[in-house]
Amino acid sequence: RMMQQHQQRLQQQRAQQQQQQQQQQAVQFQGQGSGIAQQQQQQLVAAGNKTPQTGIVPQTASGGGGGFVNDGHFSPATGQSQQAAGMPYKSAGGTYAPSGFPGAAPAPGAGFTQISSSTTTTVLQSPQQQQPHQADLDQELQALLSSKDDKATFAETLLKQFSSDSMDIKDPKLLEQQQPPQASVSGSGSLATVTVDSTSSTSANNNTKSPPIKAEATSTTATNRHHLAKHDIKLEPVIKIEKLCTDSLAANNEYAISMSAKEIRDLVRKRGGGNAGDPKDVPAICSVLNSDAPPPCPPDCPPTRLTREQLQPPTPSVFLENKKDAFSPQLQEFCLKHPIAVVRQLGAALKLDLGLFSTKTLVEANPDHSVEVRTQVHQSPDENWDGNKNSKVWACISHRSHTTIAKYAQYQASSFSDKIKEERDRLAGILNASTNSDSDSKDSISNSSGTGGVSATGGGNGKRKKCKNSNKMLRFGTNVDLSDERKWKAQLQELQKLPPFARVVSAANMLSHVGHMILGMNTVQLYMKVPGSRTPGHQENNNFCSININIGPGDCEWFATPDSYWGGIQALCEKNNINYLHGSWWPALEDLYAENIPVYRFTQRPGDLVWVNAGCVHWVQAIGWCNNIAWNVGPLTARQYQLAVERYEWNKLESYKSIVPMVHLSWNLARNIKVSDPKLFDAIKTCLMQTMKHCMQILEYVKSLNVEVRFHGRGKNEASHYCGQCEVEVFNILFIREQEKRHIVHCMGCARKQSPTLQGFVCLEEYKMAELMQVYDAFMLHTPPPPLPPQQQSSPPSQQQIAAGSNPQSSPPVMAVAAASQASSSSSSVTSSNVSCASGSMLGAGGVGGVASSSSVAVSSVAS
Repeated sequence: RMMQQHQQRLQQQRAQQQQQQQQQQAVQFQGQGSGIAQQQQQQLVAAGNKTPQTGIVPQTASGGGGGFVNDGHFSPATGQSQQAAGMPYKSAGGTYAPSGFPGAAPAPGAGFTQISSSTTTTVLQSPQQQQPHQADLDQELQALLSSKDDKATFAETLLKQFSSDSMDIKDPKLLEQQQPPQASVSGSGSLATVTVDSTSSTSANNNTKSPPIKAEATSTTATNRHHLAKHDIKLEPVIKIEKLCTDSLAANNEYAISMSAKEIRDLVRKRGGGNAGDPKDVPAICSVLNSDAPPPCPPDCPPTRLTREQLQPPTPSVFLENKKDAFSPQLQEFCLKHPIAVVRQLGAALKLDLGLFSTKTLVEANPDHSVEVRTQVHQSPDENWDGNKNSKVWACISHRSHTTIAKYAQYQASSFSDKIKEERDRLAGILNASTNSDSDSKDSISNSSGTGGVSATGGGNGKRKKCKNSNKMLRFGTNVDLSDERKWKAQLQELQKLPPFARVVSAANMLSHVGHMILGMNTVQLYMKVPGSRTPGHQENNNFCSININIGPGDCEWFATPDSYWGGIQALCEKNNINYLHGSWWPALEDLYAENIPVYRFTQRPGDLVWVNAGCVHWVQAIGWCNNIAWNVGPLTARQYQLAVERYEWNKLESYKSIVPMVHLSWNLARNIKVSDPKLFDAIKTCLMQTMKHCMQILEYVKSLNVEVRFHGRGKNEASHYCGQCEVEVFNILFIREQEKRHIVHCMGCARKQSPTLQGFVCLEEYKMAELMQVYDAFMLHTPPPPLPPQQQSSPPSQQQIAAGSNPQSSPPVMAVAAASQASSSSSSVTSSNVSCASGSMLGAGGVGGVASSSSVAVSSVAS
């Protein structure tokens, strides 16, 4: 390439010398080239920018001196700076004076525009620089056309570009305007014209539109023949490059949590409700994250490669000996520090009466209570076969039905008795070996009395490799609701023996501040299992922590992965054509290990408590006959809240309902607690600001449509509202429309889709804006008081006894509040902060426990 450049410079110098010596020949030479120069006046291809066969050319300045020259105003276009095909590159690097024009004065407003593709790079000069140098351009064009090798190279480049279908054409109309129906590049010297639309790119300084660029070349290669038609060109959709909505982005950045509610309201009114000054610009759905935060998405797995031992890490476990160990701060620290933890012998240490949750007791208490049943295929924990039993898959087969506790208890007991009888027959040698093998008999089905009883492996024989075993079905009793205190008073009171951080209701539990029941989350649910019953892989709703206690008598086997790897599991679900949120899946351990995803695996025995930390992915299978109780908790930590709101936003993108109303919860937290952790405070305050601003914008928009806003208010323990169309949470401003004799709540986005003028909708307001503004301004970062002197630190044990509920009759109605403190997720240090509990919408009272509004106690807490 350098030798060609040098030869080109020599040829141009000889041409200039011949022009000076022979005036008549020079006039004739200019006459031949003037027609071409006029045609290229607005559509210029610089002679120095010949395209080499490599396809990547530095940005150059062409001139009489020839060659590739970097005059210092811009850098060459390397592989890193090369732009995508068809996308204009605009430089604002000042004036550009090509070195090939020594007599040219820099134009103040001149700039350049580069149209770069995968094979060509063209520099377009401003018209002010083109006119004084027409003669030089004529010479360069003539030199370009007179070079035989260069013509072939240019034509071959065009052929490669056409054959690879890599030419980006922004507007299909150009084919009709600039090209005939069929163009060709042939050896007979036919002309190939390629037009790239550059009218959308403007000069960096003077904003003048650049004319289209035409590259013309004739090919002398007779063997390369290619016919180009419309259907031969890969047409991309027309992309209209518009000005970024900087007004809307700037408007969002104008709002800050440091502003008062009045300042936010004034700014909303100043901007006319919408972000860009138009009420119609009000977003349909409000994000509770920072305005500059990217949309949530599944994270990439940590890049560190793990060994085989690291892919099967030991499960964090702690053994309790007495009640003092259960109520120690170190236990809460231990649980919050690990993705999942097993607290061994908790039932014995706290003297829990687990028999209250046995099948016999449940039948005696409420035999007709409803039970949701899942019919599943019985398989070993390591296997999950498809319906034809041909290959291992991720999809779980599970069919839903309903029954009662009494009927399921009969099925559970009959399957157990059948298993006992089967074991006795096997030991006595009565079994017919020709009918069933040893492993088959352990997994046989009993259909006596129409109960569909199922027996399964008791964990003794794990060598189940026969696919025919997968056709054995079982029934799993799940989601037994124990929220009714009148029916399950004894059971719920027994759970008050748990330490505060693990209780169903506690002022330290975010979910106790929701103000209404969320079944299975801030209420207890029971699971009745036979061997092989599976809880498929999942993360808890909105990434909250969970508590699970095995009642017994059998064991359960658990599998879990840290929350940092959930993006990898989500990708594997998509690879197996299963939706991560909506689908039912059982991961294959080999696939997880292949993707460098570690898996905790452990056995939960009767009386063991399993703590599932925020975001941990887990799946469970029963080894024996057992019952389990479970519920969710939300520690007042910045990590828990951040994971919850991120999943809240991702659920919107995935059209998945968030059963925890995070906006409603955030406003209740602002009313009920004082936060001293700056990270937790900023996250909650941001949610308050975004939602309050959105409510203000909606009200301005509704007023602009002359729609009346009626005050509705909220009832005690009234559930949060969700849109009947898209199932997103609707806070404060409700759009009601009657459908099939029912009043359906709509969010503003769905209401506007049905009626742009909101005609036919009734607009209701649950809170007065003055009330929300008052709560917003009152929610401030709390400064904890200085620590007590050492001699005065003997009082906390009595406060902990009050928190433990050891003497509820004689103690005042006060519950300790475990506070979130700022700490690194990788640190295991214990810090303390103060969170005061004010009066508010707490869930629960009486036997389950509640939070009184008379006073509050601040105690030290643990945060991971």
